[in-house]
Amino acid sequence: MTTTSLRSDPHKRLYSLDALRGFDMFWITGGGFLFITIAQLTGATWLEGQMHHVRWEGFRFYDLIFPLFMFISGAAIPFAVESKLEKNVPSRKIFRKVLQRFLLLILLGVFYNGAFRGNLSEARFASVLGQIGFGYFFASLVVIYGRLLRTRLFWLAGILLAVALLQLVVPVPGIGAGVLTPEGCINGFIDRALLPGRLHGGTFDPEGLLCNVSAIGITLMGTFAGNILRRKNWGDWQKIGWLSGSGVALILLALVLGTFYPIIKSCWTTTFNLLAGGISFLLLAFFFLVIDHWKFRGWAFYFRIIGMNSIFVYLFTRLVDMQRVTSFFTGWLTQSMGELAGQLVTATGALALLWLLLYYMYKKEIFLRL
Repeated sequence: MTTTSLRSDPHKRLYSLDALRGFDMFWITGGGFLFITIAQLTGATWLEGQMHHVRWEGFRFYDLIFPLFMFISGAAIPFAVESKLEKNVPSRKIFRKVLQRFLLLILLGVFYNGAFRGNLSEARFASVLGQIGFGYFFASLVVIYGRLLRTRLFWLAGILLAVALLQLVVPVPGIGAGVLTPEGCINGFIDRALLPGRLHGGTFDPEGLLCNVSAIGITLMGTFAGNILRRKNWGDWQKIGWLSGSGVALILLALVLGTFYPIIKSCWTTTFNLLAGGISFLLLAFFFLVIDHWKFRGWAFYFRIIGMNSIFVYLFTRLVDMQRVTSFFTGWLTQSMGELAGQLVTATGALALLWLLLYYMYKKEIFLRL
């Protein structure tokens, strides 16, 4: 996701990274609804529960989707940014490019939220795309101007520690310190004081200002994963070992700290960052092992097609109701099947139509990048 051009060479990209990005996008472009339907048909309530965000404290599969995307964005930075630095592309030129991407993602995020269809004073300016842009921009700055590994580790540790101290130590007026509730967390206090427009959470915004700062952390974790994958003097098993070891270490640290510092996605606690980052490292290790080392790529082609146009598909599914489009062709069939069976056909058809559109774009080498 590195250029505003609609043309790109699909053959110079890391297959596993695109496939993992597509796997991630699959769940928010119809895959989650499909598996909810399957769970309802089979009575698998545990599966249906994993397809929804946890209400506040805790962790479910669906809570991983957004941070995993940010991790993958970070993993792409060494390929997009460091490779240019190694070719002596001026830092200021790379800076201008990532700044443009940042500003465009903020604008697209406001557009995605529907800000332009009503009163701007009531619009929501915080967004998923804006947070992705924020994380990518500042993680890129660390990579551009902090060439040494210890400098980047210092920034990562500093961000994670600073967020933890703010959430646990700094008191919220009238409430106190370390009250990690929607009303009591310092994230909400900062958003209510400084963030314009409507807050998605009412008293706070899950893509608010401090959440944006915290999310830089998982994007930076992704840059370390990208550096591991780019190491030319390491074999595949050495890369897999470092990715897996990093993932396990982060998960264990999150679980230990989670005994007194809760894992909460909505206010993006440092423990949530560590847990989501650890799982992301393990997923990338698995995809790299199976796809790029063992060369089992047939099953991953479906996901890769989605992953190579991730921003397009995210915006497209916001503007176009694919289930409604599918019902236009299959309504005669689903009406006689029963509610859940018909819902299953509609969900499957919507995913198929969307994928065929993305496949057409892939064949024509049309890739919307920012």
